[in-house]
Amino acid sequence: MTRPPTAAQRRVIDAADPVTGRLRGTDALLAALVRHGLAFRHPRPPHDHFLTPAGHRIRESAPEAAPIPAPAPAPAPAADAGVFAARVGGEDTAPASAAARLREVRGAWQGLLELRRMTNPGGATDRPCGWERAHLVRAAALALEAAGHPPEGPDGAGYRVRATPQPEAVAVHGPDERTLRACAATLERAGWQAGEYTEPRTRARYLLASPRRA
Repeated sequence: MTRPPTAAQRRVIDAADPVTGRLRGTDALLAALVRHGLAFRHPRPPHDHFLTPAGHRIRESAPEAAPIPAPAPAPAPAADAGVFAARVGGEDTAPASAAARLREVRGAWQGLLELRRMTNPGGATDRPCGWERAHLVRAAALALEAAGHPPEGPDGAGYRVRATPQPEAVAVHGPDERTLRACAATLERAGWQAGEYTEPRTRARYLLASPRRA
């Protein structure tokens, strides 16, 4: 794309489902995004439109400044807008409703499996897709939370997922070996490779997990 999306196109991109990238908008706007390589139309009914990797990058980037006659009010943070985010462990607050959170997590996981089906070769759902490889921490955390593992809370129990300097790898920490083994089994079922390692300085055990390619 040689120019930034219009304000109307940007609103459609920003409103895309944060996990699947599913879009909602007029036929003209969706067609324009497809022409610019920011969206694609799924070949199967109901022929929904989804963001391409380029569209996801636009969505996650700050909108380019444009001259306006008067300052506009700042947008609300994503969390206030109700955007789903996987819990990586160590968050300050827990969801207000456990039942509502469970529904959100299950819906996000099913959406991710559908994204795998649509974007992986042969429609494979047993291994991570491109979106997961671009959002390693969030993807691993979603797999763990969707399987029922509790994220780390104030008591120190539960998993904690963090980025690492290694390409395509995240670190998963837990309070004990039992937690780490359970997390490793869950990630492997979700299409990841996971192995236990020891942190040289603290001697703490942790998992190093990477998306499986085949």
